[in-house]
Amino acid sequence: MSEPKPRYGRIVLAPEDFLPTRGLSRRAFFDLLAAGGAAAVSAAVAGRAQADDANLPPHVPPWSKRLGAPVNAAYGQPSPYERNIIRREDPGLTPTREASVVFTPLQNLFGIITPSGLHFERDHGGRPDINPYEHRLMIHGLVRQPKIYTVEDILRFPSVSRIHFIECGANSAMEVRNVSVPTVQYTHGMLGCSEFTGVLLSTLLDDVGYDKKRARFILAEGADAASLTRTIPIEAALDDAMVVYGQNGEMLRPENGYPLRLLVPGFQGISNVKWLRRLKVGDQPFNTREETLHYSDLMPDGKTRQYTWIQEAKSVITSPSGGQQLLDRGYYQITGLAWSGRGKIRRVDVSTDGGRNWHPARLQDPILSKALTRFRFDWHWDGSPALLQSRCIDETGYVQPTVTQWRAVRGTRSIYHYNAIQTWKVDPDGKVSNVQVA
Repeated sequence: MSEPKPRYGRIVLAPEDFLPTRGLSRRAFFDLLAAGGAAAVSAAVAGRAQADDANLPPHVPPWSKRLGAPVNAAYGQPSPYERNIIRREDPGLTPTREASVVFTPLQNLFGIITPSGLHFERDHGGRPDINPYEHRLMIHGLVRQPKIYTVEDILRFPSVSRIHFIECGANSAMEVRNVSVPTVQYTHGMLGCSEFTGVLLSTLLDDVGYDKKRARFILAEGADAASLTRTIPIEAALDDAMVVYGQNGEMLRPENGYPLRLLVPGFQGISNVKWLRRLKVGDQPFNTREETLHYSDLMPDGKTRQYTWIQEAKSVITSPSGGQQLLDRGYYQITGLAWSGRGKIRRVDVSTDGGRNWHPARLQDPILSKALTRFRFDWHWDGSPALLQSRCIDETGYVQPTVTQWRAVRGTRSIYHYNAIQTWKVDPDGKVSNVQVA
């Protein structure tokens, strides 16, 4: 017997327009949404439904009766019917847009790979326009032979390609104290996962002859206006860190660090310095601005914890999620993402009653170290109120905490590295909203 089909369409979210699409074609929905928003969509549903039926089987739709557009040699673009699936910005989050963030639309993605054009962007001094032929990477400090590399030089080294996630240390920060945003795009959207191609940092350190007895830390510096700098422990630099030039089969996008960026798998996003121009080998942490004033954790006892590099195990249900609408009772597939900066995801459990009962979800291959893992769970909704949660366990045995467990250790005065269990509430009318369950 074939698996029953979900009774809801893939809902494309806009910040203010969350409507069911049954009875309205996708094209009509998007055209009306762009023109008049929710009111226009609602008013047009009944009138358009009958006309749209003329394009459904067994009828032959008009696009099957004429030649389509010719091939296009330009860079490929998504269908215009997907135009609402974009990164979105919270304009009040930072004082200036040059130091702002745009969020990945997690609710609309499949599998584990984030398209390069939808990968979240967080800048500290605006996005530089770098000429790759004039860009240089300098490696110096405790090395035998300091060197300055061109991008072409880096491309000549033996390369590797690996799939890893990048998550901003401030991802989900708006949820630390209370519910403040409606959708998973804003609660967890400072997250992306890509296939990265580049040179192992250990290869470059060997090339300059780093001091194996004295080297303890690496300073990474970007070429942006903020000259963003971060300290990286030598153990991570020699493990799986990379100097990256490729993302998802093409050169890095400008917003993702073109032409070179540092990738330290499992580390908070800011450690993956974009527009990389300098690496300095030292014997002490460098205590840079972003390591003292920001991205440190204020603990309940008043002390500040520095150098929280690792992103601990975390998961979130992406569908159904806040802002979506279940159109009818029956079968739904709950799906979401899990990840850990310490390795592979071993297990994900799903609860539909706010954590009273947990059930194992299916993990979708591939299950990779320090990468997103897609999970799925079959659910039959009977129309009753529900509280949807996911909880992951990584290969070290670490269990994603509840909100209460997280606050017991971290308090409420810190905003970084929040990884507590997320809850979505389903009302009897099918509306899904963001709530917090301790």
